Amino acid sequence: MVPLLWMLGGRVVPAPRARSERAVPPLVRRLVAIDAAGTASLLLWVRRRRHGVPPDAVAVPYVAAQFGLLVTFAVLTAVELVGIELLLRALGVPAAVRVPLLVLDGYGVLAVLGILAGCVTRPHVVTAGEVRIRYAGLFDLRIPRHLVLRARRIRRYDERGMVRVAGGELSVAVAAQTNVELTLREPVPVTRPLGRRAEAHTVRLFADDPAAALAALAAHPAASS
Repeated sequence: MVPLLWMLGGRVVPAPRARSERAVPPLVRRLVAIDAAGTASLLLWVRRRRHGVPPDAVAVPYVAAQFGLLVTFAVLTAVELVGIELLLRALGVPAAVRVPLLVLDGYGVLAVLGILAGCVTRPHVVTAGEVRIRYAGLFDLRIPRHLVLRARRIRRYDERGMVRVAGGELSVAVAAQTNVELTLREPVPVTRPLGRRAEAHTVRLFADDPAAALAALAAHPAASS
């Protein structure tokens, strides 16, 4: 779960780093970055701290609707890990086969915990200068406040996928739900979790408390409900 580059602090001298970036496919770099964000989120969660929430900002959590599901999934994955290990030992499967499977299953447990920790420690953020829309360490979009033309409450339970862009509309959903919609003055560039790029002029997101989210957004003249 802890990539070597992250353990070294990500500090590489400029020239070797440039060469390494050219040698490593973008998708692989993206997966390593997600992995590192998950590990960092776990550490922040243990320390009860949040990422990217300055003192003058309003944090907009989005974890409540999925917390139980993610915890259940992590527990089931851990139980599966133990069960498979016990079964393979009982069948006399050699360690050369068991250990790689154990590592993969262990990584799966940490990956789920990393997403859960990311959702807890990386909320959406509203400041005087920007609106930051996030989903754990998988997605991060910064929208300048002056681009937010309108913010309103919605109720959608049919969102497809976690982060999706279709017809210029971005949805960052939790359990297929969104409840806040931002209409932008002009499209903004969006980088999806695996690196694909698009543009969006409308952003839908989920907030545990949509009323508080709208109040934070309405606190600036550029956003009105």
